[in-house]
Amino acid sequence: MDRMYNRLRNLDAYPKVNEDFYSRSMSGGVVTLVSSFFIGLLVISEFRLYLHTVTDTQLVVDTSRGGKLRINFDVTFPSVPCTLLSLDAMDISGEQHHNIRHDIFKTRIDSHGNVINVRQDGIGAPKIEKPLQRHGGRLEHNEKYCGSCFGAETSDDQCCNSCDEVREAYRKRGWGLTDPDIIDQCKREGFVQRVKEEEGEGCNIHGSLVVNKVAGNFHFSTGKSIHQSSLNLLDLLTIQTETYNISHKINKLSLGDSIPGVVNPLDGVQWVQKSPNGVYQYFMKVVPTIYTNIRGHEIQSNQFSVTEHFKNSEMEHFRSPPGVFFFYDLSPIKVTFKEEHAPFLHFLTHICAIVGGVFTVAGIVDSFIYHGKKALKKKVELGKLR
Repeated sequence: MDRMYNRLRNLDAYPKVNEDFYSRSMSGGVVTLVSSFFIGLLVISEFRLYLHTVTDTQLVVDTSRGGKLRINFDVTFPSVPCTLLSLDAMDISGEQHHNIRHDIFKTRIDSHGNVINVRQDGIGAPKIEKPLQRHGGRLEHNEKYCGSCFGAETSDDQCCNSCDEVREAYRKRGWGLTDPDIIDQCKREGFVQRVKEEEGEGCNIHGSLVVNKVAGNFHFSTGKSIHQSSLNLLDLLTIQTETYNISHKINKLSLGDSIPGVVNPLDGVQWVQKSPNGVYQYFMKVVPTIYTNIRGHEIQSNQFSVTEHFKNSEMEHFRSPPGVFFFYDLSPIKVTFKEEHAPFLHFLTHICAIVGGVFTVAGIVDSFIYHGKKALKKKVELGKLR
C-alpha cells in the first residue's frame, strides 16, 4: 500500500512549495487583482454567449417535389381604381388563374391616400327580379334562369349568367364587346357605374394566393383580363382610357411565412411612372428556406433576390397590357437555418482556457516585474559599494 501511495506522489504534477520559501510583493498583488478582474469579465462574457443561441446555416440540394407556394402581398396603386384592377397568375405547368378574387381584399383610396372603404372580392353578380332570358323574354315565375349570350351562343342550351360569361362567349366567337350597357348581365352587375364612381381614385390590394411550386408569374393588370392564343390580353371596353398610370408601392411582399432576421427586398419599394403605358417587371429568384428555432419549431418559407425592368408598350410590335408583373423561378438549392446552444463542454473548455491563459500571462508579467525590481536593487547596491 505504501508503495502505491509513493507512486501516486511521484505522479503529482503540482508539487507543493513550503510557505517559508514564498516571496510576496505588492506588484504581485496588483497583478493578481488585475488578472482576477479580467478573468471575471471574460467569464461573464462567455456565459452570456453561451446563453444566446447560435444559428447553424447549411446549403443542401432541394429534392422536394410538388408542393405549394403561398404569396402574401400588399400593394398600393394610387392611380388605378379598384374596379379596373385585377390579379392573375399562371405557371409553366399550364395552370392559369384569371381575375383572382378568393382571399383578396381591395381598399379604395382617394387622391390623397385616404381610405374610402374596404371590400372583399366575391364571385357572382347581384340578383334582379326579372333578368333577360336566353330566348329573349324576361324570367317568369318558377322559371330557372338561363341568361342570353346575345348571339354568341355555340349551342341551343348554352347560358351566359354573368357579364364575364358573355365576354367569354364573345371572345370565342372572335367578336369584340364594345358597349357593356347593351348587355343585360353587365348592366345588372353595375360594372360601368362602379368605374364612373371610382374615377380619379386609387386602390390598395392585399391578401394571399397559393400557386404551384414551379416557375411562373402573377401580375396586377388594369382591367379584366382574358386569355387568348397564349397571350394575356385586356378587354378594356370603351369606358376605359387609353393610358394607365401603373405607379405603385409595394408595402409588403413575402413568399411564405416570415423568418426572424430575414428582410424581404421588395418591402417598401416604390416606383413612379414617368412615361406612357408600359409594363413594370420584377424577376425574382426564389430560394426555399427552412428555419428551426431553439425549441424545435420548424418554419418552411422562402427567400428571394430580385431585379427590376420597365418595358414601354409603345416600343413593342404588339401593344402589351399595362400592369405590374412578378416573375418567379425557384432555385435548386435549399437553405436551412437551425438555432442551437453551444455545447456545455465547449463552454467549460473556454472557461478553462480563459482562467489558464490569464493566469499564465499574469505570471509572466509578475515574473518580469519581480526580476526587473531585483536587478535594479542589485545595481543600486553595487553603486553604493563603489
